[in-house]
Amino acid sequence: MLSPGSPNSNQTASAGWSDHREIAVLADVSPREALANATIHQVSAIPITATPPIEKFLSDISESAYARDVDIAQLQDVIERTYGERDRNRGVPSTVAWLAEEVGELAQAVRKGSRDQQLHEFADVLAWVATLANQMGIDLNEAVSRYADGCPTCSALPCVC
Repeated sequence: MLSPGSPNSNQTASAGWSDHREIAVLADVSPREALANATIHQVSAIPITATPPIEKFLSDISESAYARDVDIAQLQDVIERTYGERDRNRGVPSTVAWLAEEVGELAQAVRKGSRDQQLHEFADVLAWVATLANQMGIDLNEAVSRYADGCPTCSALPCVC
């Protein structure tokens, strides 16, 4: 459940997070998973070098110049400004790997998770898709326009093919 810009697995939790925010340590999970699943709800304080979870990022958008409803271009822009340099340094192959991991976590949340967990995982997947598109020079609005008229094969709503 790492968000774009998160540290590589070789970075440690002891490196320190600039403002030492208190994060939750989830019971019955590995230390790495606990850090990956950390939220701003406090149970115990652990300084880490990680990016706040994506739902915090999305809630911050509502307090920024953007409205609470974020369109695809805004999301791509915010992801680029927030994580762009780190994501480019990570590279496309690693970004694809993180995206695949997030899709797996989304599948698990859909099967067994709460609505909050599902929202969290959908947000993570969208953020990783946006960061991958940014690295590839793809405008996601252009990409989704393929579905603007319905089915891209038959152009019907609903699909008749």
